[in-house]
Order: sequence, then structure tokens, then C-alpha cells
Amino acid sequence: MVALARLLRKILPWGRAEGEIPSDPEALRAAFRARYHSFRLLLTANTRALEAMSEMERASRGDRPFGMSFVRANLTSVSVNVFRIIKHLDELAPGKYRVLFTRFREIQDRIQEELAPHPLAEADRMVYPLSQVDKHMADIVGSKMANLGEIRSRLNMRVPPGFVISTKAYRRFMETNQLQVEIDRRLQAAKPEDMADLYALSTSIQQLILRAPVPEDVAQEIQAAYQELEKELGEGLTVSMRSSALAEDAAGTSFAGQYRSVLNVNKESLLEAYREILASKYNVAAMAYRHNRGLRDEDIAMCVGCMAMVQAVSSGVMYSRDPLSIRDRSVHINAAWGLPKAVVDGTVTPDLFVVARDPGLRLLRSEIRTKDKAFVCYPQEGVCRLDLAGEKATMPSLTGEQALELAQLAVRLEEHYGGPQDIEWAIGPDGQIYVLQCRPLQQLESKGQKEVAREAQTSSRVLLAGGATASPGVGVGPVFKVQKDADLLRFPQGAVLVASQALPRWAAVLSRAAAVITEHGSVTGHLANVAREFKVPALMGLAKATSVLEEGRLLTVDADARKVYDGRVEELLAEIQSGPLIMEGSPVYKTLHAVMTHVTPLNLIDPDSPLFRADKCRTFHDITRFAHEKSVEEMFNFGKAYRFPERTSKQLLCDVPMQWWVLDLEDGFSGEVEGRFVRLEQIRSIPMLALWEGITAVEWEGPPPVDAKGFMSVMVQATANPALDPSMQSPYANRNYFMISRNYCSLNSRFGFHFSGVETLVGERAPENYISFQFKGGAADFPRRVARAVFVADILRGHGFRAELKEDAVFARLDGGDETFMCNRLRLLGYLIIHTRQLDMVMANPATFQRQREKILMDLERLGSGSARNHVRADSSN
Repeated sequence: MVALARLLRKILPWGRAEGEIPSDPEALRAAFRARYHSFRLLLTANTRALEAMSEMERASRGDRPFGMSFVRANLTSVSVNVFRIIKHLDELAPGKYRVLFTRFREIQDRIQEELAPHPLAEADRMVYPLSQVDKHMADIVGSKMANLGEIRSRLNMRVPPGFVISTKAYRRFMETNQLQVEIDRRLQAAKPEDMADLYALSTSIQQLILRAPVPEDVAQEIQAAYQELEKELGEGLTVSMRSSALAEDAAGTSFAGQYRSVLNVNKESLLEAYREILASKYNVAAMAYRHNRGLRDEDIAMCVGCMAMVQAVSSGVMYSRDPLSIRDRSVHINAAWGLPKAVVDGTVTPDLFVVARDPGLRLLRSEIRTKDKAFVCYPQEGVCRLDLAGEKATMPSLTGEQALELAQLAVRLEEHYGGPQDIEWAIGPDGQIYVLQCRPLQQLESKGQKEVAREAQTSSRVLLAGGATASPGVGVGPVFKVQKDADLLRFPQGAVLVASQALPRWAAVLSRAAAVITEHGSVTGHLANVAREFKVPALMGLAKATSVLEEGRLLTVDADARKVYDGRVEELLAEIQSGPLIMEGSPVYKTLHAVMTHVTPLNLIDPDSPLFRADKCRTFHDITRFAHEKSVEEMFNFGKAYRFPERTSKQLLCDVPMQWWVLDLEDGFSGEVEGRFVRLEQIRSIPMLALWEGITAVEWEGPPPVDAKGFMSVMVQATANPALDPSMQSPYANRNYFMISRNYCSLNSRFGFHFSGVETLVGERAPENYISFQFKGGAADFPRRVARAVFVADILRGHGFRAELKEDAVFARLDGGDETFMCNRLRLLGYLIIHTRQLDMVMANPATFQRQREKILMDLERLGSGSARNHVRADSSN
């Protein structure tokens, strides 16, 4: 590159003595090829940087999920390509714009500050007794366990005794085993929207964690806390170990059922269960949930709660209010036999008890279902599923008194937290009620069955009716049945998920689903919770769904009316309203917007402004805009300022009565051209051929008739400015030069008193394409030359150019058109170069100018460049 810089200093006007002409044509050609190569690389980098910026701007609308890997990948693409732009510009003009390197580093530093992980609250202990935990400790023990500690200590409700393994232990585990760097590397390379890739990624990361040993100091703290629990409750007790990740059970991000809980764990399995729960941070459902909700992986530490195991007789989930009606203040209790796993996992359709609050707590109604399965604890460790038959399956799982007692707890919890609550509970063998979990309840407004029936009358056939509205709304799509995890890999965008059980892991594809239908499950299950968060219509407990609904059949699911229709029901779809943007307000969304303030805003707009300077670039977009403008300028100046030696170019054989010379930069000729001449059929330069079509499209009829005033103007100008005299001796006076490659062309031409220049790049990559045009001179007096410049500028603006006037000169630019469009505009320029010369001499004669104007506009229409009549001022001659 140093050698190239020396060579350029020798051959460029600003690098050599006045009038010095290099004697080696091949050195000139080689230098220009190197320069042209840098220019093309700059344009390619510019295109890629702008493409990445466009991706970020599309994502910033918030209507599709994306994760931090998307943000980082696009930032990397932008920064790498912006740096390349600066480097290639420095090759075009060594040292001239080096301040851009400084501006780049400053912008990069500001972006890195935005990307830095939010500092996690520092826990001073690895393990906390639950009796010492309250809601203010959510940042170090997770919201789930912080809420349970609060309920136990502040409200004196029954919560199983236990302890919490904090964020400090999590960080110790990750740092000791050096896991985070490797996990970050794998996350960055992954494609979370690809389910197959997500499964492979999930498996690999979970295996990393499961194989890693628990650090000795962490293990000792966990075992010591368990021993303290044994002293309180008796030797050999078993515990439930539950995830309590940061952001879990927070408002709007429940993570319902996305992480692992291990029930009925004995002393020997504590550390193994702890690792399993840590690894569950990276199970498929949890990773998909974080991606779809815009949560940053680095902001989530996994804490684990350990509580004495409750040998539940019955259990379930209750909502302090109806999740589907903001106006309904009644308490909704779902209950089943045994552990609450059967309810939250959607294994059974539980009993429903609705308790009214006013004028006092009273059982409003109960719906007793057949509960044919139950989960119970093994005597030593673990749980098993029992099949229930006979009277037990159809008996109410709660008495009326128990339902009222549960409702009273729900009302107290709502009053304490100041909003509706989602509460998991269990009744022990002693008849006591234990609170196992409490989190904010998200409410949605459902239209209700009667209201929907009034609003939407349809003749479409109802395939199924019934079940429970787990998430309101209407969805349409083909049936896709899910029975096993492998089915999720094939789940298509916009399908209706149909399954027997409402398993939490089906949530991994909710962002793709148009609706959900399950034969079992209820409004209180984990899948129902997540469906409401994602605003996906869901019907649960709909009998015979998997047998009646055929794979691939198009359905309309009306979850409000609890009906499934055959085909597409337009009357119902008209009622669909788009919900809030899924990413809006999420941590990843906020991070994207924060970094974009340093990337996409464009402050340098006007190249003619005195503030259009390298040191004024405040964003990456500013740098791309500035560098692109200056790179074209540097290339144009090279072609315009350097007088090419005659032996470096070939004379074009043509019928046009002017001399045209062509310099092939690399691949502008179809092959090796011998001798001094080149024929048109030997030229393969796309932009030159387009220009030539315009130059030769309409034969020039000679200068327009000039009156005495116009003739005298020409004579005065020629006398006053001898440099304009075409009879002055110069080897270049009557020559017009093309510098070409396959996609590049620079034309510097002089026609009598008129000077024009075109520099253009035209190829398949539309964002790289551009045309730069300059037009100046004339033989008439200054006002007429200005009037002619106004006329030309108006034509160019009417055809999409950005045209500026500087006295009697026109400077025009056009960027980003496809190959066909750009060639069309080059034909227009070729025509104008030929047919507007000497037009300045008649600009003071309105009648003559009007005739010339009409002819030019008609010719342009015949050329197929479109009409510019509405854009060209009829009074340009004034």
C-alpha cells in the first residue's frame, strides 16, 4: 500500500509538479486499476453496512422477535464494514481523511458502553434461609423465592420452610468452570429462529453445565443449609427444588413452566438437581421464550429455591381474579388430586371453583371434572403418576370450606401486592394450605360467549365446540398436531397447534402459532399463561380435538366463543385487532434502540454545507455518507484532472464527427484489442454503451439559429476568454475520453465551449450503483449560460437526479437504481451532452428556446426516459 501511495503521488495532480506528465502509460493504468479496486471494495462495504443498518431499523419496529445475537451480529457487520470503508477511502486519498479513524473509535466506544451487561446486584451469601428473605431481595434470589419469603415473614401464611441458593452461587459455578465465555460464543453463532439449530444449541449448552462440577464452597453451603433444615423438620426429609431465575415471575414475564423444578429430592441428589435446574436455563422452551420476549441472556442469573416437600392430598392454581375479564372480581380456583404438577402441566382438566367476593366470600359455582391422573411422591425420592379410576376420579378435589379458605388467601395476597395474583397452592395430609408460588396475574379482556354470538353470525360449519378459553382471540391456520418434541422442529409459521396435553414445552413454538387447541389442560396451566403473554388464542379441555381435526385442515379458532370452524371465516377475522408490539419495552428492544442512536441517524446530509466534514461524523451512517460522497469525488477528480497520454488509449471508430478515445481499466473490452483503434462491438462496458446509445440516438442537427445578439455574445466571450477558443493548440482540444471497465465509466468531454463529465458505476448490485454528472461552460454571456444550466437541472430533477446549480454549472447525482433504470438515465445524459450544447445562445429568444425545449422533451420521451414536462419550467429562458 505504501508503494501504491508513492505511485499515486507521482501521477495524481495533487502529488506532482505543475505540468509534469508521467511517461509510463502502464504505470498509470496499474495505479488507476488499484485505485478502482479500492473504490469498488469501498462500495461493497458501504452496501453491506447499509444492509445491516436496514435490518436493525426493521427490527426496531418491534413486530418480530429478535435476541442479543441479532443485535451483536448486525453491529459487528456495520462496524467491520464501516472500518473497511474508511480504510479504502484512505487508499484513494492517503492521509486526507484520517480523522475518520478517530471518529470510528469514539463511536465504537459509545456502542460498547450500551452493550455492557447490566451489573447484577451483589449477594453477600451463597445461600439464604427462606425466613430471612423478602420481596426486596428479588435481584439476588429471584422474584419467585423473594415473594415466598415475603409471604412467609410479612403475611404469616404457611410456606414450606427452606432456603435459597443465590446469584452469588450461580456466578461462582459459571466462573469456576469457565462456562460463560463458551456459552456466549455458542449463542452468538446460533440462529434462534431455527428450531433445529435451537435444539442442537440447547443440548450442547445443557451438557456443558451438567458435566461441570459444583464448586466445593458452593456444595458445602448447600449441604449445610440442608442440614439446618433437617434439624428443624427431622432427618431424611425430602425437598422440592424450584427455579427462581431473575425476571422469572415478574410482571409480564412469568416464564411459566419454562425452567425445571425437581420434586421430592433427597440429600444425596441435591447437587445433581441443582445442576439440572441451572442447565434448564438453556432448555429449548426457555431460550425461545427469552428470544421472543426480548430478554438478554446475560441479565438472567439462575437462583434455586429448596423447600420442604409437601405430600399434597390436593393442589392446584388459583387466580385472585378472572384472567379473561378485567371486570370480574371473583376468585377462580383450579384443583386436582395429588401434586400441582397435573394442573400446571396440563395433564388433567382440573375442577373449577368460582368464589364471589361481594357481599362476602361465597361459592358461586363449581365444575367437577373427571381427573383420571394424579402425581404423588415416592417414599424415598421422586414422583410417579397414578391412574385414577372409579369414584375418586369424579369426586370434588376440594370441599366448599377449603375453596372459601383458599379464596380468602387469594384476596389477602392481592391486597398485599396491589394487583391480581396467580397462586400455586397445596393441601397437606394435615389439611393445612401451603402457598408454593405467587406471581402477578396478567389479565386480558375476552368478549365472552354471548357477546360474540351476537356480533358474529356465520354460516360456516362448526367442527368442535366447548372447552375453556385459555387465551382470548381469533386465529386461522392449518392444523398441525404435536405429540413429541421432534414435531416442534417441523412446526410451520401460522399453523394451529393441536395436542392432547397442554405441556409447557409446546410454548417454544407459540410465536409461530395462529392458535392452540388441546384436549386436556385449563386456563391455569403454564401453557395457557404463556399463550396469554403472546396473545395467541387458545382453547383447552376440548374433547376429541386430536381425532376430529385432520392434519393440514384449515381452521378458524374462535377462543372467545369456544368454537372451531371449518375453513376461513371472514366475518370473525374482521374482528381481529393487532395486539401490542411483542418486543416493545423489552430489554433487548431497549438495547437495540440505545445502540442505534450511534449507528443509523444521518446528520451529514448536504455535501455543500461547510459542516459536511469528516470531524463532524457522529454516527456510523454519517461516516458511510461522507465516505461515499468523497470516494466518488476522488474518483471523479482523478478522471477529470489528469491528461491521459495518447498512447494509453484507443480511438473509437464511429460515425460521430468527433474524436472519442477509450482507456480500458480492466475488463471494458471484450478481449485484447490490437492497434490504435477500437470498434464499438469490442466494448462491453455497460455504462459506456448506455451513454453511447444516448449520444447517437438522435442525430444532432447543428446549432440552433442565432440572432445578432446571440452571435455578438459568442464573440465577446471568445475574445474575453481565450481559453475557450477551440482553435487553441492542444493535443486534447478535440478529444473526448472514456475510462471504462465492465461496470464503470468515466467520461470527460469538451464540445467546443462546453465541458461535461460523467462518472458512473452500474451493475447487478443496485445499492452500489450511482451516476455523477457535471456540466459547465458555453459561448453565450453569463445570464444565458445560467438559464441553460437551469433548464438542464430541471430536466435532471424530473428524472430523479439530485441536481445543484453553481452559477452556470450543473452538478447532479443519482444513486441506488437497478441496472435497467441507471442505463436509462445514462442514455438521457448522453442525449443531453450532445443536444444542449450551444443552446445557451438562444436562451434570450423565447420563441426559439420554446421550439428547442419541445424538441428535446419529445426526444427524451421517445428515448423511453419518461416525461419530464411537469418538472421542467417553461420560463427557463427568462
